[in-house]
Formats: sequence, C-alpha cells, structure tokens
Amino acid sequence: MAFQFTKHYSVEEAEEMIPQLRLWLTELRHHREKLQIVEDRLSQLMAAGGDSGGNLVNDSVRHMAGVQKYLAYFRDLELQIKDVDRGLVDFPAIIAGKEVFLCWEQDEDSIEFWHDLESGFAGRARLPGA
Repeated sequence: MAFQFTKHYSVEEAEEMIPQLRLWLTELRHHREKLQIVEDRLSQLMAAGGDSGGNLVNDSVRHMAGVQKYLAYFRDLELQIKDVDRGLVDFPAIIAGKEVFLCWEQDEDSIEFWHDLESGFAGRARLPGA
C-alpha cells in the first residue's frame, strides 16, 4: 500500500513534540502579525506616493523570512498546520493500517483525536483509550 506521507507519528512521538510546536506556533504568529503591520504601513506609504524603502522594507523581509523559517520546520517534519491562530496541527499516522492524521490544538495537553486525511477537523474522533 502506498502512503501519501513518508513520516508517520505515534501518539507518543507527537506528544513529545508539543512543547516545541507551541513555541514554533507562537513565533510563527508573531512574525505573521508583525509582517501584516509592516505590509499595511508600506501600502499606505505607496498609495500616498511615499518612499517605501528603508527600515520598513527590511522589517518586511525579516518577518517574511521568519514566517518561512517556521513553516519550513513544519513542512520538513511533514506536519500540517491547519489553523495558525488556533494552533491546529495534524500529524500523519497509521491507525489500523490506514493513513490518518493525529489531530492536536495548542490548548490540548495531549493527543486525543484523529481523523482521516479527507475529513479534517469536522471528522475528528477520539483515539481509543484517550
């Protein structure tokens, strides 16, 4: 059987990552929020015919690089960020021989839910024994 993902996480492996994921999500949100502020300011300056160079452009590049850095961490681990604001992350896993996602939100202390690859959050089901 061919799987979509090359990495599959056990519940234990996913739970060990929770502290790091919380940090990455916080940093990702920080850079995304700062980038939005800078981009809004740049748009205002450009619309008014102002100079858009200097520190604002440097800030924009720095925060865009920050966003890309944290997204790359998730991508390299084959983790799916479903909602940055909620901290909703899916981990590829195998349950009963089927490729699924373990589903975690940042306010949850452990991995308690899963769903198939197509159903998403709406299809979340409690893991057996959770």
